Amino acid sequence: MKTLLLFGVSPKMGTAYQVLQLALQQPSQWRCVALVRNADFAKQLNQQGVITLVGDATDEAKIKEICELAGTDTVIVSTLGGSASVHYDAHRLIIDTAEDIGIKEMLLVTSLGCGDSWTTMSDRAKQAFGQALREKSLAEVWLQTSSLNYNILRPGGLLNGEITGKAECYYQQEVHGHIHRTELANVIIQKISAENLDNRVYAVVDPSLSNDKK
Repeated sequence: MKTLLLFGVSPKMGTAYQVLQLALQQPSQWRCVALVRNADFAKQLNQQGVITLVGDATDEAKIKEICELAGTDTVIVSTLGGSASVHYDAHRLIIDTAEDIGIKEMLLVTSLGCGDSWTTMSDRAKQAFGQALREKSLAEVWLQTSSLNYNILRPGGLLNGEITGKAECYYQQEVHGHIHRTELANVIIQKISAENLDNRVYAVVDPSLSNDKK
């Protein structure tokens, strides 16, 4: 049984929460570990069979503790959001600690507009989201230049809705669009279950969703 170590799980039903729920449906495949910030939410996850620690992703001691708890036969999935000012620092700490512990695999979720997709963003989008995208881009580079096997997923606009099974991953292509959080979670589970992280960055959208959705 492999361990899934999740960062970014919150009680707001975001992508990481959806990943966790899918993994819990496969108890023979995944041992689930998560770092969360809310003690009551941690108790809720414990009741579902999730091993949790309460803490912040910028806390060096907590990151070391949870990586050691997870062990080396672990794949990290991070969908961390939060303020742009801490995004890179948190991921740098997670990646460095994973290397020190001996964890070999990580899937990082950022967004369209990061890295080499920056030029596809409108000036308005750059003004609104630019700082966060630049911080996420730094996190991408830190992971790409680490010793970990990785995938980086850059989803389009995130929407609430059911799994469609119609998401597509695009490599080195300019794409625009949307994706349900549940569908993105489904893509993540498929990627990590295949145990074939290929050190690539993928844009992820669902072509079946109308591009005019908000």
